[in-house]
Amino acid sequence: MEIYQYWLIAAFVLVIVEICTAGFGSICFAFGAGFSALTAYLGGGYVWQLIVFAAVSLLTFIFLRPVVMRLLERNSKDVKTNVDALIGRKAVVSETIDHRAHTGRVAVDGDDWKAVAEDDTVIEKGEEVTIVGRESLIVTVRK
Repeated sequence: MEIYQYWLIAAFVLVIVEICTAGFGSICFAFGAGFSALTAYLGGGYVWQLIVFAAVSLLTFIFLRPVVMRLLERNSKDVKTNVDALIGRKAVVSETIDHRAHTGRVAVDGDDWKAVAEDDTVIEKGEEVTIVGRESLIVTVRK
């Protein structure tokens, strides 16, 4: 097997590692290995292959990674997850909501959440409510 094929295998393995992790670090080394494979294919010696690997890996880590991380961070702020994704959704009261007895639960999408009424009213089991907020894992609802 030729040396450039080893570099290609290394690049492929690093891409797989990147897919399994989140951080956009391994892919920088995959770029370095890819360019080293090209250097080896074109006849560059071992020293040149290592120089190309180090230089391309360093340059992508310094210049490309921050740009991609900013793009990923910007997009992730718009995505609501966990309890925040429930705000604005309709739910059905599964246990009467009564602030005096400190009881109350709602069901939404098959999940059951502890709930309180936003205006401290009693909301009976079976009524439909709208989730308007949250405090930790307790949702605030409105009739």
